Amino acid sequence: MSILTGPMSHRLNGHKDLTKHGEVLKTIDPDYVWIPLVNGNAPITATVQVGDEVRIGTKIAERNDHFYVPVFSPVSGTVVGIEKFMTSSMTQADHLKIQNDHKHTEEKSFAPLDYEKASWEELLEFVKNSGMIGLGGAGFPTYVKYSNPENVKLFIINAVECEPFLTADYKNIEENMDLLKEGTLALYKLSKAEKGCVAIKQDKVEQIAALQKAFEGTPIEIRTVPDLYPMGWERTLVYQLTKKRYDKLPIEAGCIVNNASTAIALGDALLNGKGITHKYVTVSGDALNNPQNVYVPIGTKACEIIDAVGGFKNGVDDVFLIAGGPMMGKAIPNDQFVISAPNNGLTVLKNNNDVEVACLRCGRCTETCPSGLQPVRIQMSAAIFDEEELMKLSVMDCIECGMCTWICPSKIEVTENVRRAKNFVRTRMQKREQEAKK
Repeated sequence: MSILTGPMSHRLNGHKDLTKHGEVLKTIDPDYVWIPLVNGNAPITATVQVGDEVRIGTKIAERNDHFYVPVFSPVSGTVVGIEKFMTSSMTQADHLKIQNDHKHTEEKSFAPLDYEKASWEELLEFVKNSGMIGLGGAGFPTYVKYSNPENVKLFIINAVECEPFLTADYKNIEENMDLLKEGTLALYKLSKAEKGCVAIKQDKVEQIAALQKAFEGTPIEIRTVPDLYPMGWERTLVYQLTKKRYDKLPIEAGCIVNNASTAIALGDALLNGKGITHKYVTVSGDALNNPQNVYVPIGTKACEIIDAVGGFKNGVDDVFLIAGGPMMGKAIPNDQFVISAPNNGLTVLKNNNDVEVACLRCGRCTETCPSGLQPVRIQMSAAIFDEEELMKLSVMDCIECGMCTWICPSKIEVTENVRRAKNFVRTRMQKREQEAKK
């Protein structure tokens, strides 16, 4: 692992002013929602049947393998079926379809909890049963990070949001500071950490002041970090704050990290008994008529959200659609996928039809990689399906940050090629595991 300094981090044009100061659109109320029955790569099982009536907050599904994650309905209405189609991760998955009655009838998903009076064990069980997952993109069950905290030096709430265009976390914090405080202090208690902080980019001057006021008199410090990319990646963030590196997980460096939106969701759960049912999403890019942030029920189709913000400037044939931000998001062929809990953005850019030319062997992708990898060598090894060489090149350490594509003067989709290499290696590993079980 290389030290992330010099050319391995960059100041990018964030384009955040497109959405940072505008009102959040909260009127999108689709006739149907489709809830992906998947958490990461793990299947989720529906706990309701076709014909069942549900309310906002009704438990409708759960992951129950080696991890437990309950899922709650984002609308009131009727369960009408299960349909299989593509997710924002470009994989096929079953989706639970619910017809919205537009009555917005709610129920508490679970009883609220006073985290200050609760024991550590009670609080951990609450986080587990409330369905908290990483809302910064990973979707990893939150309670797992806190199941056995030992020698935690620093607890970190990640409010950096370094991805260009995206301001969903910013608006969520702006509108829900009290919930952020509640959730952060609860997670800090769970972490048993010596110190705690909220990390935020130094250019967010107004929000820094608001955070300092909100957390005044608490053990939580507001720490600022440079406006560089990929500062929001937890490995980069941990190094920036502690000057420590680690191999697999932040706990190896004495840290636990959670996204700000996850802390806000936990605050809502603790105070109001609400599960994760809605999501702040940034809809932005130069191919949209009216970029803005939206607050939508999970399971809302991307096409409905894009229509609600004014649609495409020049029609669907002239756009490059990305599920997420332009650096770490995935290019996706249509707008029929739905927003799931980890989704933070829809980026819609003009299709410039850049012409790819042969690799110049300039080495910029290697110099720029924050994981210290050699993307061009990975790409070459993937082309000949050399699994052994790919493992030597540590292909699975790639975080798909997009820096290699961004820096490439030949306009090669390096990140996408490395992503395919990871999928190739992952498939081979899974095949061997299945054969070993026979």
